[in-house]
Amino acid sequence: MTKGYCYILTNKNKTVLYIGATSNMERRINEHKQGIFPKSFTKRYNCTLLVYFEEFDCVTDAFEREKQLKAGNRKRKIDLINSINPEWYDLSLNWIDENLELRKLNKN
Repeated sequence: MTKGYCYILTNKNKTVLYIGATSNMERRINEHKQGIFPKSFTKRYNCTLLVYFEEFDCVTDAFEREKQLKAGNRKRKIDLINSINPEWYDLSLNWIDENLELRKLNKN
């Protein structure tokens, strides 16, 4: 069974919310950050900050959660983000730092 992730991205002014789901979180977030899909919502509105995510044992559960979150109102989404990340830090920055450290260790 493939793990799945449901996540919320925002822009630098924290005015736009994007909800997505994927089976490969790191790859998908990097795609958003690099803007490789020029006509996508996240590219158009510069949603590159990962402010919330959930991990699931099954990717289909992640897609169900995505639908559930998209159906909710903005206040619920903001409350959900604030429950784990009240400063709205970019949670993916830790991955980038960890990956750079691992690459440095592997080169030595």
